Amino acid sequence: MEFPATPSNASDSNEYPGPAGSYENANSRDNNKRRSSSRSIKRRRFDDELVEYRLPGASIGKGDKRMRTQSYTSQLPELPIISNTPTNVATTVQERRRTSSKISTGGSAAKKSRRKGQLSQLSTKDLGRWKPTDDLALILGVQQTNDLRTVHRGVKFSCRFTIGELQSRWYALLYNAEISRVAVAAMRNLHPDLVAAVQQQALYSTAEEDLLGTLPSTSHPEPEKFQELLEQNPHVFYPSRTAKSLMAHWQLLKQYQLLPDQTVQPLPKNQSDKILTFSDAEETMNDSELPDFKEDGVDIEMQLADRIEKKDIRLLENSLSRWQVLVQSVAGGSVELDKNTLAVLRGRLVRYLMRSREIAVGRSTRDHTIDVNLSLEGPAAKVSRKQATIRLRNSGDFFMSSEGKRPIFVDGRPVLQGNKVKLNHNSVIEIAGLRFVFLINQELINAIRQEAVKVNIPV
Repeated sequence: MEFPATPSNASDSNEYPGPAGSYENANSRDNNKRRSSSRSIKRRRFDDELVEYRLPGASIGKGDKRMRTQSYTSQLPELPIISNTPTNVATTVQERRRTSSKISTGGSAAKKSRRKGQLSQLSTKDLGRWKPTDDLALILGVQQTNDLRTVHRGVKFSCRFTIGELQSRWYALLYNAEISRVAVAAMRNLHPDLVAAVQQQALYSTAEEDLLGTLPSTSHPEPEKFQELLEQNPHVFYPSRTAKSLMAHWQLLKQYQLLPDQTVQPLPKNQSDKILTFSDAEETMNDSELPDFKEDGVDIEMQLADRIEKKDIRLLENSLSRWQVLVQSVAGGSVELDKNTLAVLRGRLVRYLMRSREIAVGRSTRDHTIDVNLSLEGPAAKVSRKQATIRLRNSGDFFMSSEGKRPIFVDGRPVLQGNKVKLNHNSVIEIAGLRFVFLINQELINAIRQEAVKVNIPV
């Protein structure tokens, strides 16, 4: 808390006109009876009142109050004892003003240092576009390659930076003390896993690639060879390098023809010269001469897949009997058709028996009745009052003609308004989302056909 330098009370600057004895009597009466406020919120204490309460020879009037709390008296210096004479009151006031100015100066300095610490914490929390991982990756990349262009091409930052932004950030980390201090504090607060992830992606230096180039491109080194190379040159390789990472980088160098013993053939200048393509190179290869490299765990995965497939086959074989019962119920094998029923239009809930040569299919209303009311099967709001008509010809064939606005699907094929289609046994009819199976009484239809042949009824 800052204590500003305020002028002293009027009672301090005025001398008491009475003799010294009267002053002592007033002071003793005030010490015996201390005043304290009964309010819940008391007014703030000023520095002059604190100093006045501490000074033994200060003058106190009747209207002034003594402060009971001495929370800041420890900061005051020890003062010499002054005689209780009215002539020395002015000197006491001057010393008290010097003391209060010292207290206010010390309080302001403490407040400035505390505010500076808060600003540094805020600047650490928000570094703008540059994250602590970006600064760490930039520092590692420059230390490994000494080239900002290589760092710009090879390092993946949290966002896209230009080469100019990388250069300005690097100069700021080098020469700006405030930015450098904030960045270092932020990098120290990083989690060890984040630091390890950035270090694993560090670029390879020229000395590291020279050591990897000692392995010829025609060889097939094992991970043990890279581990040996890593143990022999610990001062060259970055501490986060492993044998696996060295092997992967060596394979990349070999793939892009960057090893010292590899040469890249220039393109032919003459158009008549043939350029070797991948297809030509593949034709020159003999598959029988290629070594068969078996990957680890392939046999185990194949055995696992074989077991899963056998389990699925066993489950399907066990459920085959249930599927047969379901097919028979849908196909009408268990439905007993009497001698008066020509066919059955079977839905999920209701069966419609066709006992005449022609029936109308649709939706019944108060003023309109229909032979087959589809409202009993399910929601038929989109079905026309007369959606279709099913007729039986003398030849024993059933035909359905579409008469509604919406098409009818028979075995997945749409039948538009005004068209007709032949219905077979077990045909699936779909009308506005309602599905039905059309089952034909084969015995009765065969008898009808035989009677038509005897009478020679034209088809």
